[in-house]
Amino acid sequence: MVPAGLDACHLHQEPAANGAGEMLGEIMQPHYEVAIVTVVALLVYVWMGLRVGGARKVSGIAAPAMHGDPHLERNIRVHYNTLEWLPIFLAGLWLFAIYWDDRVAAALGVVWILGRIIYARGYVADPGKREAGFVIQMLAAAILLFGALGRVVWAMVQTGAV
Repeated sequence: MVPAGLDACHLHQEPAANGAGEMLGEIMQPHYEVAIVTVVALLVYVWMGLRVGGARKVSGIAAPAMHGDPHLERNIRVHYNTLEWLPIFLAGLWLFAIYWDDRVAAALGVVWILGRIIYARGYVADPGKREAGFVIQMLAAAILLFGALGRVVWAMVQTGAV
């Protein structure tokens, strides 16, 4: 049960499956937008992996080799760097959605995805062109993560858990 005045989890009532008008109780919102953003972010990661495969084909460098062609190496780095950021992004995205607002979280998630695409395209073209995309995705991830942390701490203080 959430204390009065604290909507940290955006709870709502669902009608009972038996149609009798009874309530099942408080359950969490479905977070549709955040779920879609999560899937799109993972699809972008798959796209980056496919780009690695394409770069391998063009360069003629088969796995498990990782070096020998700058274009391949940059695609691998983009793919790995995205993997390094995914846990930070996904944790922040979902915690922000739960403790603040799913539409704002989803919008920041779209910004993160666009930042990753800008980063990928810039880095593969010229490593010196990766900064703008990196900064965009880093700021989106930071807002999600630290925004969620701030709201959790605030909720703990408001409920007397601290």
